[in-house]
Amino acid sequence: MMENMENQEQQNSKEMNDNTVESVQTETADKCDAENNTAACEEGGEACPKEQAEPAEDELTLAQRQVEEYKDKYLRAVAEFDNYRKRTLKEKAELILNGGEKTIVAILPVIDDMERALQNGAKTDDPAVLREGMELIYNKFIKSLENIGVKKIDTEGADFDTDVHEAVAMVPGMGDDKKGKVLDCIQTGYRLNEKVIRHAKVAVGD
Repeated sequence: MMENMENQEQQNSKEMNDNTVESVQTETADKCDAENNTAACEEGGEACPKEQAEPAEDELTLAQRQVEEYKDKYLRAVAEFDNYRKRTLKEKAELILNGGEKTIVAILPVIDDMERALQNGAKTDDPAVLREGMELIYNKFIKSLENIGVKKIDTEGADFDTDVHEAVAMVPGMGDDKKGKVLDCIQTGYRLNEKVIRHAKVAVGD
């Protein structure tokens, strides 16, 4: 009986040892498989199922789309600026070519009056009639110039001003009250829209 018990214990011990070895072998195999799968992922092999992510939009495609949008906007801006430049050059050329049209239209009636005065002057020898006609034409001409912005520079009793006057003579001995004053206008000066286009030539008290 004792012998049977010893045999039973030996058999149980052997089964335990076998189970332990099998368990160790299973754990070792699982560990090797896990390590092999990880290595395969790191080496560029098949992706691990747990590490697969949802596919996102390709960043390169997005960048290319943005480049195309910016390129389109740039080309549109260049085209608009080129059209603006051409239009401006055309308007400038037309202004230079036809800029004097307003002036010519304003003085045409004066030319008409001068032609009539010449025709009537041949019919009379009266100086008073000829003078009156010239005065009417002159006044009409001055009025036409004023309508387009041309005005005389005032000189009568004015203080000498280098911005609008040009001194061509200095007259001494006129007294302190005349010193620095315009005494006489030798040639009339004119402004065009407040811009001096010809200085008035004057004699100034010294």
